[in-house]
Amino acid sequence: MKQTLLQETFPVYVLEIDREETPFDSVDAVCGYFRACIEAHPSAIFIAEFDHLRHTRSLPDGRIGEGIRAAKNLVFCFGITLQNPQALAMRPRSIGIAETDDGFVITFIESPMPVANAAIEDWAMRLRQAEAAPA
Repeated sequence: MKQTLLQETFPVYVLEIDREETPFDSVDAVCGYFRACIEAHPSAIFIAEFDHLRHTRSLPDGRIGEGIRAAKNLVFCFGITLQNPQALAMRPRSIGIAETDDGFVITFIESPMPVANAAIEDWAMRLRQAEAAPA
């Protein structure tokens, strides 16, 4: 097996949202919003919802950071191109949604596809709108 670098770094986007900045009141509500965005996008497909907090709690040595109330990942894929087998290592995409004492923290790794990255960024930023709706 050989190790290669497809990209030199993987920048992580982090958006912190206070409770009063969004109409959503739970991780499940935010997941529902993102799932609707994914399903409405012509090139994206929803794959799964993973309850990271539940999984970590189930582990004998699992540890959860202070203030984390809930944590889920939505797994999905933008299937616009598949230029080589190595691209599979960077797919599918995931959006992390954590509920904290103060609000929500949304995280995702920058996509190598500008179209996908712009969509995810837009979805996340619209969480702050009073009438957030999928694109």
